[in-house]
This record gives sequence, structure tokens and C-alpha cells, in this order.
Amino acid sequence: MSKPLVLYTAATPNGHKVSIMLEELKAAYGNIDYDVEKINLTANVQKEPWFIAMNPNGRIPVLIDRSNTTVAHPNGFPVFESAAILLYLVQKYDKEGKFKFESGSDEESQMLQWIFFAHGGVGPMQGQSHHFRHYAPEDVPYGKKRYGDEVVRLYGVLDIGLQGRDYLVGPGAGKLSVADVNVMPWVRFHERAGVETLDAFPNLKAWLDRLLERETVKAGIAVP
Repeated sequence: MSKPLVLYTAATPNGHKVSIMLEELKAAYGNIDYDVEKINLTANVQKEPWFIAMNPNGRIPVLIDRSNTTVAHPNGFPVFESAAILLYLVQKYDKEGKFKFESGSDEESQMLQWIFFAHGGVGPMQGQSHHFRHYAPEDVPYGKKRYGDEVVRLYGVLDIGLQGRDYLVGPGAGKLSVADVNVMPWVRFHERAGVETLDAFPNLKAWLDRLLERETVKAGIAVP
């Protein structure tokens, strides 16, 4: 029997953001489950017409909410862009606000600030660092240095934000929220970006270790 949600994904940081969030919601509420469709990126499946119909940008992940049907989307509402998917999930399925904050609150604003920081900074810059270090058809030292240095700078920003905190947003030491889930999968791959160790960023290192100890995070990383 089909589950209410279906995730089209691959084993990338952006893919893992969504599977981790789904596992967190599943553990927190018990009545949330999802199917997984693995997308073969090397075969460019994400560029095929049926996928473009769900996401015109031709990228993973894509979430289909089969419980949300309309005339325009009789088979379920599609959501693309990983951060947008996270926000959709907590807006619709996190009824008790376990991973989000009160609408209009300062904490919600702070959560959105960190989401946009990661979505516009950490993800794109680290993605470019990965490309020049592992996938570029020729050696481009400038590209490696340019994006590697920027990743280091962005990690420094996160380290400042985590000073005296367990999580990025929330009263006191904070609570796990979309802000953390949205950026952690990128930081997890710091070595691929040329940052061999997080010792220079003790707050960030402790935060990453803390998240990686969660069974829900382990389960999300195992998808697909």
C-alpha cells in the first residue's frame, strides 16, 4: 500500500536533509511514513520529462504529498528545493512545533535566517568545492582555493552561531529545528570540501557529533 509521502532522492547532502527530517517527524509522531524512489543521478534520470514535470529544475530531492491532491495535481502535491521541502513538512506535519517555532516569533525569524544562510551560502559554496576537488575534468587550483576558503569562512560563521549553544535556534541552548537539519548534511562532508578536521571550529564539531549520534539522523543518512 502506498504511503502518504514519496521522496525522490539520492545519497547527497540535499537528499539527506529531507530523509533526516522525515525520520525525525516519524519518530516524533509515529503516524508519518514515506516511500523512497532512488534517482540515478549519473544516468541523468532527474532530467527525464516525467521528473521535470515534478521539478522543472531537474534536481533532487522532490517530495510528493499524496494526501494533498488538487485538480492541478491529482496524484499529489509536488515540492522541490530541499529547504522548501523541510518547511513544507514542518508546516503541515509538525503539529506540536517540535522542529519549528511560533509563527511571527523572533525564533522563527532566526530559524529562517540560518536556513537562507545555508541554502544560499554553505550548500552552493561547498558544492563548488566538491566539484573542483573531485569532479572537474581538469585541475583548477584557483577554484579549489576560492571555494575551499569560502567553506572555511562559512564554517566560522556557524561556529560563532553555536557559541554556548547545542542548536542554532531556540531559548537557552536551543532545540533541534529545521535550521540544523538544513545545514548538517553539508557539514558532515567537510573532508570532501578540503576541511580535513573541524578542530578549528569546536562549537561546530560538537554540534555535528551531537546530531550524528541521533538514531533518526543515522536512519535518514541511510536513505536511499
